[in-house]
Amino acid sequence: MDTLKELFKIGCGPSSSHTIGPQRAVGRAKEKFPNADSFIVELWGSLSATGKGHFTDWIIVETFKPMEVEIKWLPNFVHELHTNGMKFIAFDKDKKNIGEYTVFSVGGGTIKDLDELLDKSPKTEVYPLNTMKDIMEWCKDNNKELWQYVDEFEDPSIWEHLKKIYHAMDEAVTRGLNREGLLPGPLKYPRKAKEMYEKALTKRASLLLTNKIFAYALAVSEENASIGQVVTAPTCGASGVIPGLLRAMREEYELKEDEILKGLAIAGIIGNLIKHNATISGAEGGCQAEVGSACSMGAAMATYFMGGNIDQIEYAAESAMEHHLGMTCDPVGGFVIIPCIERNAICSVRALNTATYCLSTDGSHTISFDEVVKTMKETGKDMCSAYKETSDGGLAKYYEKILLSK
Repeated sequence: MDTLKELFKIGCGPSSSHTIGPQRAVGRAKEKFPNADSFIVELWGSLSATGKGHFTDWIIVETFKPMEVEIKWLPNFVHELHTNGMKFIAFDKDKKNIGEYTVFSVGGGTIKDLDELLDKSPKTEVYPLNTMKDIMEWCKDNNKELWQYVDEFEDPSIWEHLKKIYHAMDEAVTRGLNREGLLPGPLKYPRKAKEMYEKALTKRASLLLTNKIFAYALAVSEENASIGQVVTAPTCGASGVIPGLLRAMREEYELKEDEILKGLAIAGIIGNLIKHNATISGAEGGCQAEVGSACSMGAAMATYFMGGNIDQIEYAAESAMEHHLGMTCDPVGGFVIIPCIERNAICSVRALNTATYCLSTDGSHTISFDEVVKTMKETGKDMCSAYKETSDGGLAKYYEKILLSK
């Protein structure tokens, strides 16, 4: 598995695949063609189908400035290697074609070019063990906790990186709580986090924690939808789940920074296992791969914060993913707003509930985390493309019908 630095990234919303990935791809294209005067960028498949709602063209144009760039939308062309494909065609000052570069946004802002996807040779990896079963055995054999697996194999700078990630998450919550008005786009969707937080403070004590999680998760998701700065956890579309849960649990349990960073490391291992063995791309696996993964990561983190052992942490991660299997990605209008924002808030609380449930057991259960990740991957492959970030089915299609009938 790759470093957690490639999982947790700070970047521009609303979609890691549709904004952060293309932004990084533009950087590569400029490096490959330093003498280029202009570009044509072809966007393929899901990257094109919901690209306008996800501000893909905006981020590409902004990153290329002041260079001239033309965007071509090709939603019906789906490359066999991945649906989120793009081609950069470079031209010199005389408008002569000087080269092409094909690259794919494979989830969470990670990009891979054609050669990287075709290359099946063994890679040098940060983590030598790539299944939860093997990692748990290593931890038990070496009398280590799960976060110490990260400490063992990552560069020491990982803790400074996780510190930056934690503060970026917290800052996104704070910004979101202090903003009002409508989110960008034609849906005219109002920000709700500030109002919900104010109402949370009036709730009876038994409901305060839940309502604060709702407000904090909404705050980040609304920041994401407004092209704000968020953390891929594991994606922008699911970026509200962990920060919402983390902020509320920090306040409720008076967590210290070193505990928080260890919890993020545990969440990162869960996310990395899902990314390595299945997918975190909504275009590949539907929302089970995004919010489902975030809930799994959050449940593991919450279980650690509440004193759970490694068996209970694994159970929480498994259970959270198990109950998101088959979740579709059907963003209305191609915007990361409906159902994405509310889904982040609800699943943030679900992560805590899952952790609480698993802590009431001894950690023994039937389905393993590795098995549920494999199942999620297979479910994603079987899922109709209309439910994988294309806005061709589900809520997106139904809402379009309503609009057209008016």
